[in-house]
Amino acid sequence: MRVLRVAADHRRKGFLVQLRGRKYPFPFAVCNPKPSVKNRVLDVWVDPEVGNQGFTYRLASGAEGTILADHVLHYNRDPHYLADFLLYELTVQAQQRLKDSGWNIRDLARRLRTSPTQLYRLLDPTNYRKSMRQILSLLCLMDCEVSIRVRVKKAA
Repeated sequence: MRVLRVAADHRRKGFLVQLRGRKYPFPFAVCNPKPSVKNRVLDVWVDPEVGNQGFTYRLASGAEGTILADHVLHYNRDPHYLADFLLYELTVQAQQRLKDSGWNIRDLARRLRTSPTQLYRLLDPTNYRKSMRQILSLLCLMDCEVSIRVRVKKAA
């Protein structure tokens, strides 16, 4: 996820980060090093060293910090990011179970009624075009129990 723009907002005590055409706040309180009244943000820029997927800021003390776009999305509980994160976690678990189980890719693909190529795509953690149904079917086939809890979010 590319950071398009970033600005420090000292009145609101945070950064304003633009991703995907939407602006997200990110408070100074969760940054490391933490900006303060005595140690203000002097400069902030989209950082090409992290592939424009984050930004770096410099404080008056000379200390620098880098924040990735994933941290901004996670802090703001972006629903698309959280769904992709859950899919990523399930894929990593499936990879680990496959490695530990000793299953053969061809046998597993046959039992899933798919091709080995499609199974490799399913096991790719960077592929977000797969469905939850596919990854859950794979985990169930490998004798894994998956439970998802839904809870009401506690008030802040």
